[in-house]
Amino acid sequence: MTRLYLVDDHQIMREGLRALLQAVGHQVLGESADPTEALADLLRLRPEVLLLDLNLGGRSGFELLAELQRRQLPTRCVVLTMSAQPRQVAEAMRMGASAYVLKGSAGSDLMSAIEAAVQGKKYLGPEVADLALQVFTQHDGDDPLGALSPRERQIIIMVVNGHSSAKIGQKLHLSPKTVATYRSRLMAKLGVNDVTGLVRLAVRCKLVDSDSV
Repeated sequence: MTRLYLVDDHQIMREGLRALLQAVGHQVLGESADPTEALADLLRLRPEVLLLDLNLGGRSGFELLAELQRRQLPTRCVVLTMSAQPRQVAEAMRMGASAYVLKGSAGSDLMSAIEAAVQGKKYLGPEVADLALQVFTQHDGDDPLGALSPRERQIIIMVVNGHSSAKIGQKLHLSPKTVATYRSRLMAKLGVNDVTGLVRLAVRCKLVDSDSV
């Protein structure tokens, strides 16, 4: 059972989420449509996971993400939103979100995102991963990651977040040997010799947040 808090500006959405989450054994500690009210509740209730919409009427879920990051709260954040803007996906993950799920996704995707968040892992559904990669694949002469393919960028994120070749292969439906080949090739392209160097480069290029590695 996971203790959760809901932030969404549509009451019917919050009611539906509460019913779905409680049906599978999770506990919903509270809910709100307002970031300021939600922050007070998070400080008081200390849920394990926050489900956060980015569009909150005249406010933004990014406000709450920024406060979680600034205060270094232990609550993990799963962004659950209609926003399919590539840069919003990238910015949410940069600001410490554990997962990003579109509201049109299956309930099982949300449950997988919550499970990943509780375990301290990152989760992007297939559609969302493609959106994020649109940002990271924009070639820039000052970007040392510009020479990487979308798949290599996907793998570097997972390597930096501590996933083994076997685990990456399982998630991406590749053999561990194929993942190892990708890994060796991308490290050669970047001129790094070990994972530590890869992590430093990924943080410097803002491919991942330094707090998440």
